[in-house]
Amino acid sequence: MDRQCRPRARLRASAARGVQNRRKSRAGYALGHHVEALLETHGITHKREATTEKRNGPDFLFPGEAQYHDPAWSAADLLMLGVKTSCKDRWRQVLAEADRIRCKHLLTLEPGISPTQTDEMRKENLQLVIPRPLHGSYRAVQQDGLVDVASFLDLAGRLGAGSGSVRLGQENLL
Repeated sequence: MDRQCRPRARLRASAARGVQNRRKSRAGYALGHHVEALLETHGITHKREATTEKRNGPDFLFPGEAQYHDPAWSAADLLMLGVKTSCKDRWRQVLAEADRIRCKHLLTLEPGISPTQTDEMRKENLQLVIPRPLHGSYRAVQQDGLVDVASFLDLAGRLGAGSGSVRLGQENLL
């Protein structure tokens, strides 16, 4: 009897994981829609799910895919934004997207990422974009390196407005 229960339990666990993964996928896709609505509301030129090298696809590319692929377009005038509801170790996926862009941005809703991980992100030139209400879930030493959504929108808006190069120095990194 015990042997008959094991396969059923595995099937139930597998089905539950499938449901959970679909929910997470829908949540991530919904967050992407919210970010896109913010960008459109602010009139920020962008391309969602653009294709870069090796068929990699950042969630958002600024000002767009055509500019990214134009060798005459300065890399300093390009931004990319990855969007993930939670990071865990998946933040490293963002690093492989958009080779022309040195400092990559990642918007997440994950509160209180460990200092060890945010230090790693900083070393990899990954800038966290966190909604302002979540900044308090980070340690004081981490908060100075966070960018809120409004600041990112300002940065992307200035880039799209053709105000010249938007330089990202080390002080703007995590």
